[in-house]
Amino acid sequence: MVVAGDFRNGVTFEQDGNVLQVIEFQHVKPGKGAAFVRTKVRNVITGSVVERTYNPTDKFPQAFIDRREMQFLYEEGDLCYFMDLETFDQIPVNARALSDAFKFVKENEVVKILSYKGNIFGIEPPNFVVLKVTKTDPGFKGNTATNTLKPATLETGAEIRVPLFIDEGEEIRIDTRTGEYMERA
Repeated sequence: MVVAGDFRNGVTFEQDGNVLQVIEFQHVKPGKGAAFVRTKVRNVITGSVVERTYNPTDKFPQAFIDRREMQFLYEEGDLCYFMDLETFDQIPVNARALSDAFKFVKENEVVKILSYKGNIFGIEPPNFVVLKVTKTDPGFKGNTATNTLKPATLETGAEIRVPLFIDEGEEIRIDTRTGEYMERA
């Protein structure tokens, strides 16, 4: 059991048939009245984020999210195929069930598959990936007085914003948690 007074970022618990993960929490002790815990929680299955308040003595059953390392093999139609690195089983996953960060995953990359009671609901790619820029407008000399960004398409088809000095064919490092350009690779 998880007590609301012990909430920390990343804690997962069950409430009303939903699996929730704490994104932010704050213990509030007003001058008058009882203390409470103000939280921002994400439904790990649907991805929706909700703000809720709890009594610090509320108890919830803990939900255990299974994270297994698997290799992304290929995509065919609406299915993405992953291989378990221990048993070498190939597992098809519906592309709609995968998170937005999947757009930064290329073939043969190792990711963590997230599941709850055998139902796969998302992936965790590595925090940083190196991808090649396949399409972007050329930057012009002398156009660097400010931190101006331009759109770029990556080899996986994802579109991000990069500085003006990045050209087609260059490899760049991307933070998959935010989807932002970090540096040249």
